[in-house]
Amino acid sequence: MKIIIADDHILVRKGLRQVLEGTPDLEVFEAENGEEALQFIRSEAPAVALLDVEMPRMTGFDVARRVQAEGLPTALVFLTMFKEESVFNKAMDLGVKGYVLKENTITEVIQCVRAVAEGRYYLSPSISDFFVRRNSRLAVPGGDSLGLGKLTPAERNVLKLVAAMKSNQQIADALGISVKTVQNHRNNICDKLGLSGAHALLKFSLEHSSLI
Repeated sequence: MKIIIADDHILVRKGLRQVLEGTPDLEVFEAENGEEALQFIRSEAPAVALLDVEMPRMTGFDVARRVQAEGLPTALVFLTMFKEESVFNKAMDLGVKGYVLKENTITEVIQCVRAVAEGRYYLSPSISDFFVRRNSRLAVPGGDSLGLGKLTPAERNVLKLVAAMKSNQQIADALGISVKTVQNHRNNICDKLGLSGAHALLKFSLEHSSLI
């Protein structure tokens, strides 16, 4: 399994790579900034990218934003010192699948890599409450209070990109579909959520971007 580590601190990057390379099925690469990481993700499509949040040229958030907009298949993990819930929620909004604190053990990092490669989420145990609180916003006795559960995965992808202020053409390019299909998805989303027109759809997506 091909993975990349992006961190501007060379000792962190090299040390983590050395340990991970001791795992037989992992092929490990590295980048010293976000721009290098994004170029590698685009060209090599690694299964997982471990990203620091603060890096020169492009931050971890910048990389995640581009990966999401372009519909790239690489699963993203933030390997960071940030313990703030706001940072975590921003990462989740951008499609990050794993959030691991640098204080955690290498065993947890490996567990995280395997989990996100299989399409699951993985969080450091000390911040697991963040995920519970995030999900509880959708949980009400009657079910999904916003109606997001009615949306298909394709419609959710479109809605995420609407929240990212993308045009229909940009959404079509990112998802590899036609502009007409994008418009059909938008119409279906509006019907399912009881929204009237493009302005209402944009307003809804921006207000609830952390839940989409």
